[in-house]
Amino acid sequence: MSLTKKIIVGIVCFLTLLLVVNFGLNFWLTNQLPKVIQKNNQSRYNITYDKLTVDLIPANIYISNVVVVPKIRPEKSAHNIGVYATTKSITVTNFKIWHFLFNDKLVAKSITIDKPNLILYKKDKNTHNVQKEVMEPFEKIIVVSNVLIQKGKLDIISTFDNEIILSTRNISTKIEGIIINDAILKRPIPYLFDKYVIDCDSLYYKPNDFYTIQAQEIRTTNRTLHLKNLEYLPEYSRAKFIKKIPKEKDLFTIKAATLDIKSMDWGFKNDVFFFNAKSVVLDDVNANIYRNKIPVDDSSKKPLYSALLREIKFPLQIDTLLIRHSKLVYEEEIDFEKGPAKLTFDHFDLNATHIHSGFGLKKAADVNIKINCRFMKDSPLKVQWTFDVLDPKDGFKIKGNIQNFDIKSMRQFTKPYINASFDGVFDSYNFTIVGNDKKASGSASLKFNDLDVTFYKKNNPEKVAKLKSAIAKLILKKDSNGTTKQADIELERLQEKSFYNFLWRSIAESLKKILI
Repeated sequence: MSLTKKIIVGIVCFLTLLLVVNFGLNFWLTNQLPKVIQKNNQSRYNITYDKLTVDLIPANIYISNVVVVPKIRPEKSAHNIGVYATTKSITVTNFKIWHFLFNDKLVAKSITIDKPNLILYKKDKNTHNVQKEVMEPFEKIIVVSNVLIQKGKLDIISTFDNEIILSTRNISTKIEGIIINDAILKRPIPYLFDKYVIDCDSLYYKPNDFYTIQAQEIRTTNRTLHLKNLEYLPEYSRAKFIKKIPKEKDLFTIKAATLDIKSMDWGFKNDVFFFNAKSVVLDDVNANIYRNKIPVDDSSKKPLYSALLREIKFPLQIDTLLIRHSKLVYEEEIDFEKGPAKLTFDHFDLNATHIHSGFGLKKAADVNIKINCRFMKDSPLKVQWTFDVLDPKDGFKIKGNIQNFDIKSMRQFTKPYINASFDGVFDSYNFTIVGNDKKASGSASLKFNDLDVTFYKKNNPEKVAKLKSAIAKLILKKDSNGTTKQADIELERLQEKSFYNFLWRSIAESLKKILI
C-alpha cells in the first residue's frame, strides 16, 4: 500500500472514530442529562420538559416547554410554598463536555430563557430570600457566565391571604460575567457580575399593608435606573386609614412622572451594603401629605433629619437630589365635618447636595437644600437649609423669604383649623433660624399692610363671632407704615413633634411678636 493510500485510510479511520465518539457522547449526554435534571436533582423541585436536544459540536442544549413545580405539595393547600414556573424554551450554549462527564453539573457560557412565567408563593408578605428561592431549582444543575431572559413574567403571592406582593410584566434581562464560588455564595447576593440590563413594562409592589408602589417602563443597568409614572399610593381611604392606626400618623399619596438615578454604584463591601449615586432626579411630582387629629398623639421622640441620616446602617451617598416642576400639598384635619386645612406649594423645585448617611464617616460636607416654589399658588417662596449629619446635637440653619403674600389665600388653612380668616398683604417676610435638637433662635423681619382678621363661631363656622373679631381687630397691627418690623426668635423644641412643627412654631412666634 502506497504512502498516499495509508494517509487516506488513516484520515478516514480517524474521522470514523470521531463520528463514533461524537455519536456515542451525544447518545450518552442525551440520556444522562435527564438524570441530572430529574433523578440527581437535589433541589425541592421537579423539572419536566417536552423535548431535549443536544448538539455536541457547538456544545449547545435546547429544552422546550419546561415546567418547574415543588416535589411535595401539602394536602390541605392548593399550592406549596415556593416556585411554580413554565418557560417556552431554555437554550444552553457552549457547555463544557468534560466537566459534565465527571461532575454531573452543567458549566456553560450562557443560558437563554424564553418567555418564562414564574409564580412564587410565600408564607409571609416580605420579599426576603426571593433570589435564593427562585434560583434554587437551577443553581444545583447549571453554572453559567451569562444569563438572558426574554419576555418574562413574575408574580410573588402571599399564601397568608392570596394577595400579590410583587408583579412585573414583559421582563427582559441580560446579566454578563457571572462569577460563583464558595466564598461568594456566603454573601447576601451570592454571585458577582460584570454588568446587567433589566427592562420591564410594569411593576407592582406592596411593601406593607398600607401602601402599594407602581411604575412603568422600568430600565436599570449597573449605573442607571429609570422609572416612568412612579406611584406610592395608599390602600385605604382617609376614613379607613384613621380607623386602622393606633396613633396619629401621616398618610402619603405620591406620584412622579419620572425617576432617574445616574452614575449609580451599589453592592456589598465586607458584607456591608453600600449605595452611591451622582444624581437622583424626580420630575413632575404630585405629593399629598394628610394628617388627621382624631387618633391619639404619638408621644415618641421625633428625630431630626440629620439624626435619621446619621443612623442609617450602611454607607449612602447621593451627590445631588433634584425635584423639579412639582407640587406639594399638606392637609391637616381636626374632624371630617369642617374638612381639612390645606397648605400648597406649587412650581416646587428642590436642589439638595451632599446627602449621605453617617455610617463609617468622621468628616463630611453639610447637607445643603435649596427650595424655590409658589406658596399658596401665588407668592414666591425661597428656602435654604443646611445641617451636619455628623453633629450629635443635630444643629441646623434655615433661611427663608416670601414676597407679595396675600394672606387671604391662607383661608383654606386657617378657616377649618382655627375658625379664622385674614386679609392683607405681606410685602416681604424674611427669617433666619439657627437651631438644634433642643432649641432654636434667630430673627425675622416683616413689611405688611391692610391686615384684618375675622373669627367665626365654633359651633357654626359660617357665622362671624363678632365680639371675638372686634377684640382681635383692636390687638392686631394693621400696617407697618412702609417700614420693616423686626423680631427675635427663641423657642424650645417639643421632642414629640416633627422638624416642620418646630419650624412653623418658630415662624409663628416671630409673627406674633410683630403683629400683636
